[in-house]
Amino acid sequence: MTLPQFILLFLAAALGGGINSVAGGGSLIAFPALVVVGVDKIIANATNTAALWPGTIGSVWAYRSDLAPQRRLLLTLLLPSFVGGLLGAVLLARTPPALFGKVVPVLVLFATLLFAGRNLFDRFARRNTAPSTPTVKRDASTVTAAGRIFGFVFQLIVATYGGYFGAGIGILMLASLSIMGLDDIHKMNAIKTALAFVINGVALVFFAISGLVNWPLALLMGVGGLLGGYFGARYAKRINQTYLRIFVVVMGLAAAAYLFTRAL
Repeated sequence: MTLPQFILLFLAAALGGGINSVAGGGSLIAFPALVVVGVDKIIANATNTAALWPGTIGSVWAYRSDLAPQRRLLLTLLLPSFVGGLLGAVLLARTPPALFGKVVPVLVLFATLLFAGRNLFDRFARRNTAPSTPTVKRDASTVTAAGRIFGFVFQLIVATYGGYFGAGIGILMLASLSIMGLDDIHKMNAIKTALAFVINGVALVFFAISGLVNWPLALLMGVGGLLGGYFGARYAKRINQTYLRIFVVVMGLAAAAYLFTRAL
């Protein structure tokens, strides 16, 4: 692999880690970069998980003050995150490479469209929750028992998808938290980031045991992902998310088109 390819992967991971900490969708940058430089798609998926996971460490640390009041809800969602992440990783390991090569463009396109429509999804979700007063933000303490049951089941589904592929899980989790009754975006981002840390972490352990990770590339991209995740979380409130979302959607559509041509 050439030096420009190493630089490309490092920058893609840093950008992906930063995007994950702000709005999700970082895998739409990092995963295609691995495929472009010639890494097998299943190996690329596992390596991408290894590369971006350190970024969630930095993000969780940066969001620690927002996480503290949400411990009870967080504990409710940790078990389905762990079980689903492991289940998805097992399914990936058992998917024939030829089949995954045909499925992955669809997954990338799905994640991109999901990301593009996140505002519509979020508005729909908010219409199904009781309005809060302008001065009071709903948090985990306002979630009902029914909301927690819904969140547990939905989180299991999201985590399974996350362990298998992962792009877009942040959007799905934010939508779920919104339906459950939360409306403070910073606290929602904090919970989402912590759950992504668990999902990707358990999947990564399975991938490592199964020998699916290209560790030299994962370590290189991991450094980039860690830096991107930490600084993305620190400066999230200063970033114009409209421009960021447009960038991610354009890159995701380009990646899907490229992967579709490779699958033909």
